[in-house]
Amino acid sequence: MNDLNVNKNPGLFTRLEAIEPKLKGAEKKVVRFIEKNREEIIHLSITEVAERSQTSESSVVRLCKRLGYKGFQDMKIHFAKEVISPEKQIHEVIEKDDDVLMVKKKIFQSNIQALYDSLEVCKDEQLVHAVNAISNANLIEFYGTGGSGSVAMDAQHKLLKLGIKSFAYNDSTLQSMSASVLEEKDVVIGISHTGSNKEVLHAMKLAKETGATLICITSSSKSPITQISDITLQTASNETLFRTDAISSRIAQLTIIDILVAALAIHNYDQSYSDLQKTRNSTTNKKL
Repeated sequence: MNDLNVNKNPGLFTRLEAIEPKLKGAEKKVVRFIEKNREEIIHLSITEVAERSQTSESSVVRLCKRLGYKGFQDMKIHFAKEVISPEKQIHEVIEKDDDVLMVKKKIFQSNIQALYDSLEVCKDEQLVHAVNAISNANLIEFYGTGGSGSVAMDAQHKLLKLGIKSFAYNDSTLQSMSASVLEEKDVVIGISHTGSNKEVLHAMKLAKETGATLICITSSSKSPITQISDITLQTASNETLFRTDAISSRIAQLTIIDILVAALAIHNYDQSYSDLQKTRNSTTNKKL
């Protein structure tokens, strides 16, 4: 594992996406300017950034420090390394001439990077709200299609081990039917890498009309699914050619599910431990 060039410090745009919802005024203007001028930001001075974003140098510095950098120059140095360093490129594209060992390295690289970046963008307070909402729910439902559908099924499986009954639907018709008859004390967890899956969005909108609490697991903080959800659990990953099943995002989504399940187990430790033993025994002590 030591030969993997994993960037344990999230990149500039991962940090920007994580912090942007909390920003207002001048700092938000700076963020928008950086996002629109990704190619040239490395070559600009702090004065140029301030002038072109119609803010001040102090606002630029303040934003850089919020992002975890010492200042504007430190941010540029780190961003320059992201642009030119191998760890920024190696996991992005699987080439047609790659052998099995290179594919192995790139897939591991990408998945590990997705976890580091997701750790940065997934908000602690949102996780706490999600655990509280799920632990107090009368009914829990997971919606997802494709790769996200398999994550939904995994979530149901793991909750059942703890004695928590839930339903996972990866069929759009069943999602909509079930969503339409939910109640206020119910919780829906919609899983979508892009946050734009029409089937999942439709079902979640129906669930919202019933007063159910909506939680989403997605990689985009600005996607439609976040606009209708009460709680957003964000992941981060790069999906490119030959990665159409959102490999890295699925790993990140599964990790979020694992966090929720572990936190729920601790929340009601004695009962969860007892139910875990029962469900384990139910599958290991089968009589032929």
